[in-house]
Formats: sequence, structure tokens, C-alpha cells
Amino acid sequence: MRGVETRIQEIRHKIFTEVARLAYDVDADIDKRIEELPYKIIPGEVGKYRNNVFWERAIVGERLRLAMGLPSRSAAEHAPISDGIEAANKAETYYTPPLINVLKFACNGCAEKRVVVTEGCQGCLAHPCEEVCPKGAVKLDLNDGKSHIDQEKCIKCGRCAEVCAYNAIIIQERPCARACGMDAISTDENGKAEIDYDKCVSCGQCLVNCPFGAISDKSQIFQVIRAIQSGERVYAAVAPAFVGQFGAKVTPGKLRAAMRELGFADVFEVAIGADLCATQEAIDFVTEVPDKKPFLATSCCPAWSVMAKKLFPEQAECISMALTPMTLSARLIKSQHEAAKVVFIGPCSAKKLEAMRRSVRSEVDFVLTFEEMTGIFEAKNIDVASLEEEEDVNDASTDGRNFAVAGGVAKSVVDVIHNMYPDREIKTVNAEGLKECRKMLTLAKAGKYNGYLLEGMACPGGCVGGAGTMQPIKKSAAQVNLYASKANHVNSNETEHVKELEKLLD
Repeated sequence: MRGVETRIQEIRHKIFTEVARLAYDVDADIDKRIEELPYKIIPGEVGKYRNNVFWERAIVGERLRLAMGLPSRSAAEHAPISDGIEAANKAETYYTPPLINVLKFACNGCAEKRVVVTEGCQGCLAHPCEEVCPKGAVKLDLNDGKSHIDQEKCIKCGRCAEVCAYNAIIIQERPCARACGMDAISTDENGKAEIDYDKCVSCGQCLVNCPFGAISDKSQIFQVIRAIQSGERVYAAVAPAFVGQFGAKVTPGKLRAAMRELGFADVFEVAIGADLCATQEAIDFVTEVPDKKPFLATSCCPAWSVMAKKLFPEQAECISMALTPMTLSARLIKSQHEAAKVVFIGPCSAKKLEAMRRSVRSEVDFVLTFEEMTGIFEAKNIDVASLEEEEDVNDASTDGRNFAVAGGVAKSVVDVIHNMYPDREIKTVNAEGLKECRKMLTLAKAGKYNGYLLEGMACPGGCVGGAGTMQPIKKSAAQVNLYASKANHVNSNETEHVKELEKLLD
């Protein structure tokens, strides 16, 4: 749950911070240091998070490897944590799939789905749970006065839970599987969760919903820091959802000062890429819908667009071919700064997958989440809120900044169209979460949304609900809206950067 500092968040923050410290210590014996880190993160002789300190350290060891961009291993592999660690200095190591990993020996082996009678059962006379069960799986035990469910007969329909006057019957689902809108998580032969990577779109919702912290993705913290240390001109492209992620008092100007202190050449706001994306999608919509395509769906969320192409191949041509804000921002930066390296810093795990595509890898060199960035600040003891204000990041529009919030992308595109064609009426529909996105596309496939602009967001609330965010989603949305309202331009096609669009698309 975003905004709640659980034990899982505590461990993750410690790991990201220690990996950053390791990267900054250029004279360190990395092999030795990484073997020592589980003892630093989990000190003492008694487990703090689980009942076995050695088990906890083993899990931390695998998390450290992933945070270094190295592949995860099974519990059966007894090699040291540092095994193959020299590969962390090679960019191609990070791009070896999978990106999101289940640490099997951290997985609780939760039941996929079951219906359970709790102690709240009153053994009522009406007993509707028994009456509505289509398989006769629910029976009242007169000895203890409680209902009992025969799990062999139960088909998990949940009708008994619906009719219980005391809410004493609950439906339990594996949290990671329930959060997955692609039905990509199943159970292996040992009862542990496993990911079907043919279905997975790396939205990261399983990662943030596993209450045992058994799912983790790779990071490029180490590689980003080493790139800066090597003298590369590394530019930060910061997603508009950053507002409030680094503290309530962190302004865009303070964030820019902090990034410069870390050695970044400069900071760009990805909202400028959002403005470019909205303008491109507006042009596509006007020229293609409804004459060439029945509807047009936005492209900025990679998890949504990959899902659409995987599950609705016949409608794939209706997904906009516009480049995403991340890619357009990176192209803009590289067009203005020779030999620049670009780090996208945002809320999203799926952006890591997008950057792994060979067509995008030449544009975006690294991807970090806000959570990972916090570890870097901590490693260098940078209190972002206490820094002196620098100039704001780049001049973007209100609509471009609101890309981060559900509904914002569609509004931005519509506003551009209304500027260009004032008399054109545009109907829109948007969905949050991949399950809702699938419902929306199913209706579009059936012809319910002909002539519409469809906006899909894989995460609840939009980008502000991404797996790499750290505060409550509604709070983030409100802060982004406030920040966006202070922009010098309202609509995406009014900014200075829009004139660069044609050149960037060549």
C-alpha cells in the first residue's frame, strides 16, 4: 500500500541505499562488501521480520542482486551473493529477462482462491449460506453451531459470502494474483507463485501488493551512479508524478538542485514529452478516426498498450503509434546535448520494460523509480527539502503535467484537437487498472466506442499509482493537479517545445 511505511518498504529502502553507497565507493572491494550487506541490513542473531534471521538474510541477498541489475537465483543455488557480480558493470546484464522476479523462498505459498468461514459466524437460523450454495458445500455443524465449507465441493463462487448477514464468510485471493490484470500469476508444483512472462506486461502491481515482499524487479541504481562517476553527461528526465514523492516541501527547484548535487548534468521534465505526445496523438486522431480506424487508444502507458496488443491483436492498429513521453523527452534531450545519457526517473516498472526494447534503448539509457532515487539521496545524505531553490524544471503545460493522473491524457489530446478544430466533438472514455482496461477494449471491439478516444492506464489513479511511488494515490493526484495549475501554458500544443515535434519524429 502506497503511503504506508511497512516492513517491506523499510527493507527495500535499505537495499536501494546500500547499493547506492556501494556504487559511490569506487575503492570498495565489491565482492566482499556485498557479502557483508545482509548482516548490516539484518543485524543481530534474531530475525526482525521473519522467525529465522538466516532466511531473512538469504532473501536480502537476492534482493541486493536484483538491485544491482543481476539475475535472481533459486534457493537451491548455494553460490555466494557476489557470484558473477562483475557483470553489474556491463549494461547488457540488466537487459537479460526477466525484469520482475518471484523470490520463491520468500513466497508464502498463499492459496490462489478460497472461501472461508470466520469466527464471526453466528450459526443463524436462516442459514442462507447453505441455501444458496449450488454445490452443497456449506453445512451447519450443530455441535459447534457454525457453518463449515467443504473445500472439495466449493467452486469459489462467493454466493455464500454475499448473503451472510454478519459478513462472516470471506473470499481470500492470493494478493499478487488479484492485483494482476493479465492473469499472469499462477501456482507452481510447490504452491509458490510464478509469473507467466508471455502474459506479464511488467506493470509492477504484483510487486506492491505482495504482503511478503516476495516479488522484486531489477534496478539500475549501480549503473547510473557509475555512469556519472565515469564522466558521462547524464541528464535526468523526471516524470510529472514526482510532485510530493520526495517530501511535501520538495519543490521542482529543490529537486533540480539535488540532482545537480548528485552530478547530473541537468534535469528535464517529462511533461514536455507529454505535450509532444498529446499533440502527435491529436493529429493522429483527426486524420484517422473514423475514416481509417474505428477508434484511437492512447499510447503513453506501456503496460496498457502491450496488454492491448497481446490480448486484442485485431484492434492493435487502433493503439496510437505516437511515441511515449519518456521517449520523446529523451530524443529532445539528445537532440540538444551531444553525447548525452538519459535517465528516466518516474513511478513506473513498465517503463523499465519499455526501455529494454531495442528501439527505445538508444533513446533512454537508464530507468529509475522514485523509490530507487530516494535511496540514492539517502546514500549521499542529501536532504532535498533543505536545499536552496534553483530555477524550476522545464516549461510544460498544465495538460502535459496532468498526464500523470487518470483522465489527464485524454483531456490533453482533446484540448489540442479543440484548439486545432474548434467545432470537432470528441467522445472519450478512460479506464484505470488492467482489468478495467480489458473491459473497455472488449466493449470497443464490440463497436461500443466507435469514434472515441480511449485512454488506458495500467495503475489505479494513473501514473501516480505506479509501483515506484511512495505516497497515497489520491494525495499524489491532488498535488499533481495543483502543480499543473501553475504552468505558464494550459494546452499541450501551446509550448515552445511543440515546434520540435516534426524533427523528433524524423
